[in-house]
Amino acid sequence: MSGQPNFGVLLERYFTQRLMQQRRASAHTIASYRDTFKMLLQFVHKRLRKAPSALSLDDIDAPLVMAFLDDMELTRGITARTRNLRLTAVHSFFRFAAFEAPTHSALIQRVLAIPAKRFTRTLVPFLSRPEVDALLAAPDQRSWSGRRDHAMLLLAVQTGLRLSELTSLRHEDLHVGVGAHVRVIGKGRKERCTPLSKSTRAVLAAWAREPPLLENQHVFPNARGGRLSSHGVHYVLSKHVATATAKCPSLKKKRVSPHVLRHTTAMDLLQEGVEPVTIALWLGHESVETTQIYLDANLALKQAVLDKTTPPEGKPGRYRPADRLLAFLKGL
Repeated sequence: MSGQPNFGVLLERYFTQRLMQQRRASAHTIASYRDTFKMLLQFVHKRLRKAPSALSLDDIDAPLVMAFLDDMELTRGITARTRNLRLTAVHSFFRFAAFEAPTHSALIQRVLAIPAKRFTRTLVPFLSRPEVDALLAAPDQRSWSGRRDHAMLLLAVQTGLRLSELTSLRHEDLHVGVGAHVRVIGKGRKERCTPLSKSTRAVLAAWAREPPLLENQHVFPNARGGRLSSHGVHYVLSKHVATATAKCPSLKKKRVSPHVLRHTTAMDLLQEGVEPVTIALWLGHESVETTQIYLDANLALKQAVLDKTTPPEGKPGRYRPADRLLAFLKGL
């Protein structure tokens, strides 16, 4: 390296040694970090006119990283939350580089000092029971794809599985006998089992008897028998939301995504009186504090609290000007 650490060499070692060997990061994490550095290298190539393999660590300084994040917001229209996810990937690499290139600690610390962007936390969106019923009724179950979509949407709403967990589900992870449940490996490579209701078990048992398109295929394959992609799930969901909107117009005002179905599961559990600690275990949250967002969004729970209290009494009133001329001017 002739005194100048090659950025490409460090980046390769970061992915192969740190992420894959040492941390054993999930495929989802590796893909997310990979996409971040692909976009960063494309931006650097346009800005510095240097091939990615020719970059040194000194080329990727704090002002350049800031410019990359600002450009992502400007040209791609990403949110502050997505910007922070990209920054997390960059920070992770530079923490690795701090051990590999200690002579560049000043440059590395300036990059690590780039703060996450603050943003307004809005209330989590979720579907009401009539909206869920309309969505589940939308797939045409006379067709193979309709039966697949109905089973997949029902499982998503009842269990709250993440999108990656839903698409990676295999038949050996699905148990429809006594003690019916699904087994998944979630964030942080943590295994969890989620029980199935009687109706969900019956639907999934019937779907599991469908003739497979390929051997060892996933529970919810695409039309060719391969793994259904995340884009495929988004397409399926948007198609059925459009159909359900005819029977439930309130869906037209909502942006329904697979994660909204996960929020819906949490809100259903909360409204049934399930403790936040149990909901966190059900959804596979790292911390129970993550479940706090559902408490904030649950208006029915807040109304129940209000009904138990004695609010201060107030007397309704209306301002009335004492003078006729003031009343005339007020009415103009």
